Amino acid sequence: MKLKDLGFDEWFQEKLKELEKPGYGAARVTAVDKDSFLVRDENDEVPAELTGRLMFAAASSADLPTVGDWAFVQYHNSNTLAVIHELFPRKSVLKRKTAGKRIDHQMIASNIDAAFIIQSCDFDFNLRRLERYLVMVNEGHIEPVILLSKSDLVGEQELAQRVSEIRKANIKCRTIAFSNKTGPGPDQVRRVLEAGKTYCLLGSSGVGKTTLLNHLVGRDAFKTNIVREKDGRGRHTTTRRQLILLDQGAMLIDTPGMRELASIGAGTGIDDSFSDIKDLAGGCRYTDCTHNSETGCAVLAAIENGELTRERYRSYMKLVRESEHYQSSYAEKRRKDRKFGQFCKAVMKYNKKH
Repeated sequence: MKLKDLGFDEWFQEKLKELEKPGYGAARVTAVDKDSFLVRDENDEVPAELTGRLMFAAASSADLPTVGDWAFVQYHNSNTLAVIHELFPRKSVLKRKTAGKRIDHQMIASNIDAAFIIQSCDFDFNLRRLERYLVMVNEGHIEPVILLSKSDLVGEQELAQRVSEIRKANIKCRTIAFSNKTGPGPDQVRRVLEAGKTYCLLGSSGVGKTTLLNHLVGRDAFKTNIVREKDGRGRHTTTRRQLILLDQGAMLIDTPGMRELASIGAGTGIDDSFSDIKDLAGGCRYTDCTHNSETGCAVLAAIENGELTRERYRSYMKLVRESEHYQSSYAEKRRKDRKFGQFCKAVMKYNKKH
């Protein structure tokens, strides 16, 4: 195996030349479980730990390794343990706001070429949630692909209705309907995969991510749980993020199901996911139009003439408000953190002097 088989393409080779780190090897982070890491190079996959410098210099969790990262490492104990010294720049990144009240980024994975956003055709199908996933994926500069799982649970007419709803919402990315039980099934997904490329699976618990992963791997390597009949929900099967190398050469990152989907400062992701509204906004009378009540607002006019649905408009406005609110709160948090850090340094300097 060569590094390029793990995704170390020309982009990363150029970064390696620019950074010039003699004495260090390049390895990819293949698993993260709390503070435990696995890294892989052309020879083997081994446990890894962080240097104290990297750990304490990190301003936030975004500065720490996540699955898919490339890192500068040194090997010890006869190459059975790696120490991560520094991370390569990320070509793409998948992140969200941390669940709950804390305002910070949660890193999910990095250096992904395409993200499979999975929604089942029955209970789980939800356009508004799909839009949130698209914002997260587009903000990370990752190609989105929609997978509609459990197509065997609905008729052809209902399946066509699902696809029609996606298209009417101006979601134009590739959409694949499949079943893990009948028909061509996972083979349709397998045909999308390219050797040397990295993909990830996103979706709620119970939509069939792990079952699909087992099909693509070719064996029941990962545990699945039975979903509840009343709502199609399942418990979290995947408990850690990990990168799996498939036999045909593609790489797949499985992620735990997400119940909360919010973004911090995701302006680019929102614009890309709601390109129809962005285009309409170009026709507004005022360049700083908020699309709330202004005279001459092309977005509001599109709602009145039926060109834009109220549901999609409300979803857009809600995401914009959330993103701006969390960005403001995050900026304030970072300001306070920096101020506290400066205070600590001043105290340490004073104590050392006296």
